[in-house]
Amino acid sequence: MTTALKSVRALAPLLDRVLVQRIKAESRTAGGIFLPESSVKELNEAKVLAVGPGGFDREGKRMEMGVKEGDKVLIPQYGGSPVKVGEEEYHLFRDSEILAKINE
Repeated sequence: MTTALKSVRALAPLLDRVLVQRIKAESRTAGGIFLPESSVKELNEAKVLAVGPGGFDREGKRMEMGVKEGDKVLIPQYGGSPVKVGEEEYHLFRDSEILAKINE
């Protein structure tokens, strides 16, 4: 899905959605050797850019989100809704689809 937005900051996730951007894998080894793009795998790590207000439980109360803006998370290799803004690609996931929060 390509959007006509000028900035990703204009996207506000709804309910329990989380907007993330995958972290690009290093294309250089520890020894300083540059790797071709075809040999660099996509990481399952992402940075949370925006978080919705949260979904509702059966009683109609808002549920708290498990992540917040700026968190580093582990996401599934496949899934989510891709959103392209300019040349950058972002993904929208449900809060429950995020596998883990990375604490550094």
